[in-house]
Amino acid sequence: MSSLAQPLAASLVQSVDWLAIAPPTVAALVALAVLVADLFVPEERKPLLGWLSVAGLAASTVLLLPLVDGDRSTFCLPDAPTACSYTADRFTLVIQLLVLGGALLAALLSVTALKDARKQLPEGEFWFLLLSSAAGAALLPASRDLATLIVALEVASLPAFALVGLRHGDKRSSEAALKFFLSSVTATAVSLMGISFVYASTGTLYLTQVADRIQHVDGQLHTLAQTGVVLTLVGFAFKTAAVPFHFWVPDTYVGAPLPIAAYLSVVGKAVGFSGLILVTVVALPSYDDVWGPALAALAALTMTVGNVGALRQQATRAYSAVRLLAWSSVGQAGYLLVPIAASAYTDDAEHAVGSTVAYALMYGVVNLGAFAVAALVGRTRLLNRVSDYRGLYATNPSAALLLAFFLLCLAGLPPGIIGLFAKVTVFSAAVDAGLGWLAVVMAVNVVIALFYYLQWTALLFRAPEGEPVRHRVPAPLTAAITLTAVLGIALSGAPQLVLRFADTGLF
Repeated sequence: MSSLAQPLAASLVQSVDWLAIAPPTVAALVALAVLVADLFVPEERKPLLGWLSVAGLAASTVLLLPLVDGDRSTFCLPDAPTACSYTADRFTLVIQLLVLGGALLAALLSVTALKDARKQLPEGEFWFLLLSSAAGAALLPASRDLATLIVALEVASLPAFALVGLRHGDKRSSEAALKFFLSSVTATAVSLMGISFVYASTGTLYLTQVADRIQHVDGQLHTLAQTGVVLTLVGFAFKTAAVPFHFWVPDTYVGAPLPIAAYLSVVGKAVGFSGLILVTVVALPSYDDVWGPALAALAALTMTVGNVGALRQQATRAYSAVRLLAWSSVGQAGYLLVPIAASAYTDDAEHAVGSTVAYALMYGVVNLGAFAVAALVGRTRLLNRVSDYRGLYATNPSAALLLAFFLLCLAGLPPGIIGLFAKVTVFSAAVDAGLGWLAVVMAVNVVIALFYYLQWTALLFRAPEGEPVRHRVPAPLTAAITLTAVLGIALSGAPQLVLRFADTGLF
């Protein structure tokens, strides 16, 4: 009995590549350290927890550098070395850079937000939840089996629910968290059912093995496999805020603390889109006739509903600036879906997916910059209306110029060259795949978006109404705005850098 047990036990022992898993691991360990330290740190020293969290996220981001040299995999099956649960390839590193960099910028915004909240936000719990969510988000793009993928998705999502509703005594915050939670739980349940159907059809959870075995599914299980594919997509469509799974976005962004709204707009989307890419392009390429048309229709619907929703925002309505950015993020999700849909219709799926990754990098930088300026204005204008930005140039010229630059990047107009470049890349992916109708829909939506982006931009330079309000910029907020500005301007000066991410290394 013992002689049989020893080889079996030996086959279950796996070596761990600690360097490969270092970025999400460090974020998780710092989260635990913050949670424990919160028990002993006196109230007046709580701000130190924020700086410890910022340092932890910075360290996690820096740990991506040693992984650039080559692909690394760990937690692999002994008898199938290509079937691994964790892979740090080029695709993983780019998404982890976006996730951890986005979380770092959100943390810088949060340092000021927590100070301004005057104890409405518990600092220890806030930083623990933010770091935990960032760790899950960093794990997801490296996940190469469906179980790890879902676990990472929920580790990224569950703390985010709590962060949205963490503000004490705020009914709007609690309502937003409840809506976000119920919608997400439903989507996750549907997605889990889809994954169980895929597992029943193929007998494996590893993405590479699913891709191979699902092509040879028994005829009796073909309908089960197709149903599994569709249901799996539903869960990730929710995370990407694709229409009709977008209804939670505006209220959640308004109810959440502004840094968390910024975090969800970038990191939340990166999580959803990286999971969607792994499920469709890596695990289910043979079912591109199912998910390709579905994603193309979702892309057209999402960009249209998002841009029309942003267009309908009234400048004088409370929180209209945040609502406009929320609806804009839904429209941007539509653009991000276009290349993934296009990958189903082209032989060069890697290049198409690379367009989504490149666009996500551009969007992440400039959208976080826009939220950072919104956080600055929101310190003195608590209702954060679009009309509150009128005459910003007269009181804070640098903030006005940078917000104008970020909005023009999102619109795809010079001097926001990186925005124009990213849109052209996505547009060409649709044309190259023969999706001319989708390219036309995208062009129309870009024109619609120009109106509300330019309207907001023009407002910044008009004469202010009433007594001008000076905006004092704390150091962490200055750092966040400066970082996003430097990255946005650098990428606009050398947009060819984005092309280097077109080779995702997924194949």
